[in-house]
Amino acid sequence: MGCGTWAWGNQLLWGYDESMDDHLQAVFNLCVNNGVTLFDTGDSYGTGRLNGRSELLLGRFNREYLGSNKENICIATKLAAYPWRWTRQSMVKACKSSAQRLGKNVDLVQMHWSTANYAPWQEVGLLDGLADLYEQGLVKGVGLSNYGPKQLKQVQKKFAERGVPITTLQVQYSLLSTYPVTQLGLKDLCDELGIKLIAYSPLALGLLTGKYSEQGPLPKGIRGLLFRQILPGMRRRGAASAGSSLLGCLREVAQARNKTMSQVAINWCICKGTIPIPGAKSVEQARENIGALSWQLNVSEIAELDKAAANVGKKMVQNIFQTK
Repeated sequence: MGCGTWAWGNQLLWGYDESMDDHLQAVFNLCVNNGVTLFDTGDSYGTGRLNGRSELLLGRFNREYLGSNKENICIATKLAAYPWRWTRQSMVKACKSSAQRLGKNVDLVQMHWSTANYAPWQEVGLLDGLADLYEQGLVKGVGLSNYGPKQLKQVQKKFAERGVPITTLQVQYSLLSTYPVTQLGLKDLCDELGIKLIAYSPLALGLLTGKYSEQGPLPKGIRGLLFRQILPGMRRRGAASAGSSLLGCLREVAQARNKTMSQVAINWCICKGTIPIPGAKSVEQARENIGALSWQLNVSEIAELDKAAANVGKKMVQNIFQTK
């Protein structure tokens, strides 16, 4: 398991403010001390004047951490396919800027999204730049995000010709978002190509924590609107009440295991062979996420959760950049 840092600097969706920084430092320390050493960020993380804030914070926290597992810390950033980025040099420059904010070279650099859905020509230079970073020794590994099997095969072939391995592929994946893995068959392809699959949003923005209901209170803004649409279906039982609702099933498994619903949802992702990267804004959240480790759901529990998830009418909105 890793730790996602989308919220670290994001005021719009996650309500970040700079008074949280000491808490985030404590989250970082707790994670690393417990063996959670992969931190996922992006050069677009941080709203408005705080753009790049997530990388700056990770750089500071990494420098100041003196506890165990420090040598295992892996900071993975994603470079955005902004419209003004289209040359290979622009990707190299972007990664160097990320390294400056981090105070160290990026360990794993990832293409944040593919432009294949709207400007396929733009991607040629960006991918060349990604491979250049590896060849020039500026990063230890390269990865992709929001790519489907068709695009992944093309990029893998292109990179293989240059001797550049793809280390990871990151997609939205949870009990409420199985499309990229199940319908597109990404897990099998990644296994075949030796690529580790990273699951972002494993708690579906908080929907799978069990902490919210239609009666409220719900998060403000876009998250609240989304929750109002999806929560009713998560409480609905299957045909002829043949099975539990998704929230009901999560609760039953959690109670039987003496775990929380969040821990069950994260462990489900692990059992599916992915590396989930749940976010954490507080020590309490980080501690709860860590509780998803060192145990495993059994085959029967996984099957029940799969069945309950299949009965949910409205699932998570797919990332508009996800390709096939």
